[in-house]
Amino acid sequence: MSDFNEVSINRAANVYFDGKVVSRTITFKDGSFKTLGVMQAGDYRFDTKEAELMEITAGDCEVLLKDATEWLTIKGGESFNVDANSYFDIKAKTIIDYCCTYID
Repeated sequence: MSDFNEVSINRAANVYFDGKVVSRTITFKDGSFKTLGVMQAGDYRFDTKEAELMEITAGDCEVLLKDATEWLTIKGGESFNVDANSYFDIKAKTIIDYCCTYID
């Protein structure tokens, strides 16, 4: 899905890592929400509260999930899941465009 209809958008940006990762939260009528963001090339660690589906809509990266021993190569059009109360390391090889869906 490339378009989201009937959503509200939080005007305040979520800014991480000195502005190298920036996202905006969109909320749907049913109360569910996603973040849409851009990540500059670099190495980052993200902690999770909720389970997440990370869709990489453009760019190339490598991801290491908690307790994993091998990095996953993820390219634009691919995704990965992250458990709740966990973390993941990501090496953005290029600028990354992403959509993060929070899963109950």
